[in-house]
Amino acid sequence: MSLDPRINAFLTRLSSASAPLVLEDIRAATETGLRALQGGTEAVDAVSDHEARCQDGHPLRIRAYTPAGLAQHEALPAIVFAHGGGWFQCSLDLYDNPCRALANATQCKVFSVDYRLAPENKFPVPAEDVYAGLQWVSANAVRLGIDASRLAICGDSAGGNLAAAAAIMARDRGGPSIAHQLLIYPVMDHAFSTQSYQTYGRNFFLTEEIMRYCWFTYLVNEADGASPYASPLRVQTVKGLPPATVLVSEYDPLRDEGEAYAQRLRDGGVAAQDHRLPGMVHACIHMLGLTPAARRLFDLAGQAMQAALGAGDTPAATGRRAAALPARCVPLSAPG
Repeated sequence: MSLDPRINAFLTRLSSASAPLVLEDIRAATETGLRALQGGTEAVDAVSDHEARCQDGHPLRIRAYTPAGLAQHEALPAIVFAHGGGWFQCSLDLYDNPCRALANATQCKVFSVDYRLAPENKFPVPAEDVYAGLQWVSANAVRLGIDASRLAICGDSAGGNLAAAAAIMARDRGGPSIAHQLLIYPVMDHAFSTQSYQTYGRNFFLTEEIMRYCWFTYLVNEADGASPYASPLRVQTVKGLPPATVLVSEYDPLRDEGEAYAQRLRDGGVAAQDHRLPGMVHACIHMLGLTPAARRLFDLAGQAMQAALGAGDTPAATGRRAAALPARCVPLSAPG
């Protein structure tokens, strides 16, 4: 499929904008630029903040989203979510609306983990934080109103990498049990040799240059890139890993490694499916306000969670679009 025309127009305007070079400026520009693409805020039944503890005692904030129409339901299926941002940027606040949309689409309670960012906290700290969040949600399932036997791990981009790493950690360390992993255009390998890197590594929102910078901020040294907790595609065996759904964007340098991971799981006897999001680029979880085609990501996530966790159809699922507040106009010159 050809590139979505609204995204194409956005990328054309974006190509003329100068990129900030200082880390804090990059972080600020990303927060502003992606927020401008998200559209209207989706209504959910409840949002609450919780505090867990990392392995080193550091406080770990976790934000919970209860889907619209399900506040009175107990023992909901749940998703532990790790946000994207190349391990060094983005925040719980930036991902507020995507998590609302994810909760409504999947009919799962979503727990967004505020893991520590690189380069201040390099590998494996962010992955260990997400694993600690997963442990905390599972251990507190009863008081959180969720069913620990229907627990999924999820993330987009670098967050997809952290989600996959947490699933491997859970397998290696004896728990907690994960029913499914939902990986959204994930970073899966410290390598830049795929065909999708060659084809889409320039001019399609995420570039090879940006990804090299992301890895530079994350890893202590190049050798760390060989660890399966940094590069899940390099895991020695996939035996014992949870089933997976991998969503990739058609015009994304990370496309091939996401699909390769799904194939790796299947080859090792783990149930896995992968879907290409037609016409989409990286970070389309933020683009509901830019193009209605971005909704496909959430529709597929909902189908995957219904199949994997038994998350049922409810009036809230069919009414989620009506619950959204009016979308903002998106300036095509908005920074990325």
